[in-house]
Amino acid sequence: MLPSAGLFELGAPGPLRDRLVAAALAGEKIATSSLLAQYEDEGESLPMPGQHWAMVDSAGEEVAVVETLEVSVIRLGDADERLARDEGEGFRSVAEWREAHEGFWRREVLPELRRPPVLDDDTEVVVERFRVLGA
Repeated sequence: MLPSAGLFELGAPGPLRDRLVAAALAGEKIATSSLLAQYEDEGESLPMPGQHWAMVDSAGEEVAVVETLEVSVIRLGDADERLARDEGEGFRSVAEWREAHEGFWRREVLPELRRPPVLDDDTEVVVERFRVLGA
């Protein structure tokens, strides 16, 4: 395995992560989205193109190495059809993508942040496009 910059964790452990990891391994999921506030709250730098990560499953076991290809920070209101499609979760529209992500962020992310943002069109979202290098 290649040396990694850290862990690549999709969603929350359990059925959601298992589904997302399977989609990434199948080449269906090539993008993921996080709130910029998560990085700020944890004092973490944004991923950078060329970095390699150890993608883990729900048990915390490494299942593949992924490479970050592109990172951008967008307004939540600027999410587009390409992002919804590249997330690989079968979203039929941006509205469906947004509803699912806002629900996840409200349940899993916002309660953990010291200064949670209000989710609106101006909320900053980190979009990371990646490729699986090998399992």
